[in-house]
Amino acid sequence: MCAAALTSSVSVAATLPGNVDTARLQAADAEPQNWFTGGRDKDGTYFSPLKTINAGNAKQLGFAWSYDLGQPQRGQEATPLVIDGVMYTSGTWGYVYAVEAATGKELWRYDPKADFFMGRNPCCDLVNRGVAVWKGKVFVASVDGRLHALDAASGKKLWEADTIVDRKLPYSSTGAPQIAGSVVVIGNSGADMGHGAVRGYISAYDLETGALKWRFLHGASRGRSTL
Repeated sequence: MCAAALTSSVSVAATLPGNVDTARLQAADAEPQNWFTGGRDKDGTYFSPLKTINAGNAKQLGFAWSYDLGQPQRGQEATPLVIDGVMYTSGTWGYVYAVEAATGKELWRYDPKADFFMGRNPCCDLVNRGVAVWKGKVFVASVDGRLHALDAASGKKLWEADTIVDRKLPYSSTGAPQIAGSVVVIGNSGADMGHGAVRGYISAYDLETGALKWRFLHGASRGRSTL
């Protein structure tokens, strides 16, 4: 791709917050300033091709800014995404934050209004592993098992889906959603939190509507897929 074409495509993308699609993901190395997915690129390499910072000048790095995630002050495990100068990340319960990557200025913050009673279900604190960004939407799972689709520009909720198959069991969602074609995939688990029969499963939802497309439940006695 010539420099002029690349500049043009980036400038158009910059007018559409969160505008990640298959073409941009395939050519992720052409936009090394962006971190499109949890692993940066389509292969999940977790490797940045940026070269400005190297072994020779790393000692010159200094503090630039900080951003307060607010209450509650609990575990933080999400991998931030950076797309066209905006950093998107998640926090406890499934909060989502969008800030200017260069300054730390908050653009919006989303409260999933999770059911606090469900905070007892995860084995390992109220952590959240991150968000997915795709074609102007930000996807996050809240700890109470709801999948949320947000407008990348404003943080406004577009739809939500209840992903839990049996709310009598201690299921939760703490993983980062994954984009697969026309669906967003999220997992649920319950581990050994007091119910030996609780087994993990994954579900796929339509990117535009949140409608359930398929689900796979894992387990010797009840492993099955549902279309």
